[in-house]
Amino acid sequence: MNQLFNTEILRKGDPRAFRQLFQFYGDKIYAFAFSYLKNESEAQEIVQEVFLKVWKNHENLKINTSIQAYLFTIAFNAVKKNFLRKSKEESYKHQLIDEIDADENSTEFEDRYQLVIQKLELFIAEMPERRRQIFIARKKEGKPVKEIADELDISVKTVENQITEAMKYLKSRFSVEMPEGLELLFFFLPS
Repeated sequence: MNQLFNTEILRKGDPRAFRQLFQFYGDKIYAFAFSYLKNESEAQEIVQEVFLKVWKNHENLKINTSIQAYLFTIAFNAVKKNFLRKSKEESYKHQLIDEIDADENSTEFEDRYQLVIQKLELFIAEMPERRRQIFIARKKEGKPVKEIADELDISVKTVENQITEAMKYLKSRFSVEMPEGLELLFFFLPS
């Protein structure tokens, strides 16, 4: 692959060049991400994130190294971000467990848990049907974004937008109706 040629064509937004780039590097980036994450769906998400970033920024592509180095740098940064997010989640889970252990006889956490779950189910039920369907498939069933898009015959971008809107909606509803539930929200919803 001629790096300069592809960069120029990519900058112009040629979908065929982008598709070729994806076909050539998609599996390599997946293998790279999987070697760190040991999780198929997370590795697939890294691949999607890398190529989505390239596509969104195609007009301003400035690649000072090879296209391969550029793509793998994006992938490596996405993997690091994934580890940081997981680390924060684990830290929060341990903090919650410590709070529970501090007062084993207390039902306060269990009550809060049940209330957050009830509110979460109510808020999800109030979402528009398609958004609810996408949200449940991604967050509850853990399906990859690409699989959801294929099943519903819609674009990956549409799935991502619907998930983003659903999360904004939930955060908004919790912040108004149950602010204390916001701190537990991400605990119940896998990324």
